[in-house]
Amino acid sequence: MNNKQNKDNENSVSRRDFLNMSTGIASGLVGAISLSGLGASLGWAENIVKVDVKNMKDTQKEVDVLVIGSGMAGLFAAVKAHDAGVNVMIVSKGGLGTSGQTPFAKGIFSYDEKKEKLNIDDYVAKVSRSALGTNNETYTRQMALNSKARVQDLKEWGFFDSALCRNSFAKPINERNIPMMERTMITHLIKEDGKIAGVAGFNLDDEETYIFKAKSVILCTGAGGFKPNGFPLCDLTHDGTIMAYDIGAKVTGKEWNDGHPGKAKDSADSFGNWRDMFEKTPTTTGVGVRHDLGVDLNYKAYISGNSVKMGPPGSQVNDNITGGPYTPAEFARIEGPGGPGENGGPPEHEGDRKGPPPGKEGKGLPPGMSADAVGGSTAGLAIHKSEGLVPINDKCESTIKGLYAAGDALGSYMAGGIYTQIGSSLAGSAVQGAVAGEASAHYSKTIDMPSISDKKIKKIKAEILAPLKKEAGYSPAWVTQTLQGIMIPNFVLYIKKENMLKGALAYIEELRDSHIPHLKAKDMHELRLAHETKNMIISAEMKLKASLMRKESRCSHYRLDYPELDNKNWQAWINIYKSKKGKMKFEKQPFGTWPKV
Repeated sequence: MNNKQNKDNENSVSRRDFLNMSTGIASGLVGAISLSGLGASLGWAENIVKVDVKNMKDTQKEVDVLVIGSGMAGLFAAVKAHDAGVNVMIVSKGGLGTSGQTPFAKGIFSYDEKKEKLNIDDYVAKVSRSALGTNNETYTRQMALNSKARVQDLKEWGFFDSALCRNSFAKPINERNIPMMERTMITHLIKEDGKIAGVAGFNLDDEETYIFKAKSVILCTGAGGFKPNGFPLCDLTHDGTIMAYDIGAKVTGKEWNDGHPGKAKDSADSFGNWRDMFEKTPTTTGVGVRHDLGVDLNYKAYISGNSVKMGPPGSQVNDNITGGPYTPAEFARIEGPGGPGENGGPPEHEGDRKGPPPGKEGKGLPPGMSADAVGGSTAGLAIHKSEGLVPINDKCESTIKGLYAAGDALGSYMAGGIYTQIGSSLAGSAVQGAVAGEASAHYSKTIDMPSISDKKIKKIKAEILAPLKKEAGYSPAWVTQTLQGIMIPNFVLYIKKENMLKGALAYIEELRDSHIPHLKAKDMHELRLAHETKNMIISAEMKLKASLMRKESRCSHYRLDYPELDNKNWQAWINIYKSKKGKMKFEKQPFGTWPKV
């Protein structure tokens, strides 16, 4: 048997083999398995369409720089591109400053080298140590050095004066008369002659499809998950990542996991879980390098078989359990007199930090948390800035000419595969949005408006509307629930081992091959759900295959069958791309390098 056959065998398993696994595994996936026998009655149904598809309006627009998304990254991308002298438009599936994770984020990192104890070189080195080498030092440095300027912009716009940020976001947009289309879902990126040419999508309210010709496009679409309960994540479904992958862009970071917990009681109450975060006005944070939000709690729950007691992020509760994810000794966190901190005390500047205080329900706990935590509240999400499009330089440029990304849509590895700095996610989105805006504007000035063939437009429109034209099929809600039953269990997504990853992959491939083509939609809202479901299924396939490929444990990726760091073979990021034949391909990119283009 040759090497290729060996590799193929490692990453696949027959459904018969999976179903013959132990009864323990089968019972673990009981939700997904039991539903499979009822698919004809619960999943498949006649499609009673409420939209006049034949007479749907089709509109075309042109713009120099098109920004997709209207969170923190999208705001700065649009403002800085406009200020660089080009025509800009924002298109957003949600509303300006009100969708995605932006309303949840209340702390923004502001670094002033003249005032901080750590100079920039030492700061970057400390982040790299916590991230076990997984961070891209260029983007770590860029975030820190530019954070103060972006915070100053936000102060001038009134960002720190209200718990809601729509009005402060609207101020610079309105002052510049930047056009914006909200509640418009983009489903396709369009490439012509090897470079970006525009995008396509539809409006959720007006039964209208759109083709946008653009010289450059900036994805500020956030990351995504599997629509889990209990966290402000449900409208993020990796749309930007999958659209970019579909036209040949390299994407990365799918093996990492975000470890935000939720309350065991009323875990689906996302507002109640994180009320302190939503109701507080934003503040700035200072340096405090950490090693947080990995899968430590998931491991403890897996080993103990019981719920775990919640402490500060990364705290050593249930310390009778040995093994599990590795944390560098200098970042081990225990409860101290001042709450969570390194080596038993507050982290640097923690006492002076004006960020959100500990929750009311327990000293040192995240806002809204009680003593009992439940996992899976961010299922499908990776550590901020660790997944998304692969950048080829420090300008947020992707492997597709004219296509840029910023914030959680860019796999910049700004913090690496673990959360290293409170407030860095919001700061990174602001900084990267500004960088991408300026870079895309300069690029747009060098090219003519691209053309898109009528044949391609017709094909894309047919793909957008396909679920509305189904006489019968699977509802996106049912397929999403099946996907959740496969992916969210602790012993699949978080505490990984080869047989379970391969078993789950067999189910995901079934959804990909036999359910995506038959997704139906009766109206524009369900059309949105159909496209989101497709994106989540492809993302799930990526996560499982990348997790199988990385045969080690590092940061927020934990393999029960490969529990140790492997610095000989795995000081590398995993990139994913689509071959010319449409196959999902994987490659290693050594830490500290840029990808081959």
